[in-house]
Amino acid sequence: MNDQHHFKFTPSVWIVPVFLVLVIWSVFLAEDRFNLDWTKHGIYPRTWQGLQGVLLSPFLHGDLNHIANNTFPLFILTAALIYFYRDISLKVLVYGIVFSGLITWVIGREAYHIGASGLIYVLVSFIFFKGMMTQYYRLMALSLTVVMLYGGMIWYVFPEVDRQISWEGHLAGFLTGFVFAAIFKTPDYKKAIQYEWEKPDFNPEDDMFMKHFDENGNFVNTPEPEEIEEEIPPTTVNYVYIYKAVTDDNKSAE
Repeated sequence: MNDQHHFKFTPSVWIVPVFLVLVIWSVFLAEDRFNLDWTKHGIYPRTWQGLQGVLLSPFLHGDLNHIANNTFPLFILTAALIYFYRDISLKVLVYGIVFSGLITWVIGREAYHIGASGLIYVLVSFIFFKGMMTQYYRLMALSLTVVMLYGGMIWYVFPEVDRQISWEGHLAGFLTGFVFAAIFKTPDYKKAIQYEWEKPDFNPEDDMFMKHFDENGNFVNTPEPEEIEEEIPPTTVNYVYIYKAVTDDNKSAE
């Protein structure tokens, strides 16, 4: 199967990741430059004011180490998402931010939850599980690559590993990505095998295999085709003699 229709490099593969990275860095640098603190715009669970963080928290980061750790995975995973799942990439990104944020708002501790790590967990989870579900070799290879690069992130969905991070946001993103992998449809990358007898124009009488069975389904040997020898007719050779009299004019010179 030619999968170039599904997997095609377009400008959006790098434009969207660059745009996301520029936005979160612009917000971070603006906070640092003007000595601002926008943490209060993050997700604060089970409060009406905290709902604003569902959309704003992915673009807010606490310190340089926090934003640096999120930048590279966000860029790589977003680019991979758009390249391999272009048709549903926008849904995964937008709905991923919304639903992972809402789950965090419901289950989170009473504290401000900020950072793009929730979206990163959405992408890791979606890419891994969707590749396994499609059973297509290129997407499965992508899933295994994600496991090798970011498989260790799974430990940070548990509360006892590090209480200084938003494990609730990580868990919310992981669950959201898994659900998206199950419900979002992708093209059937594996072309189904169609046998000759499954085709609408199949005629059993013309099939060499079916000719080995009689009308009762019993196996019979088909008669060997008769060999026809072509008889080559004899070739007749005709000789034509031309007599020419010798005269004094056409004698050769001695």
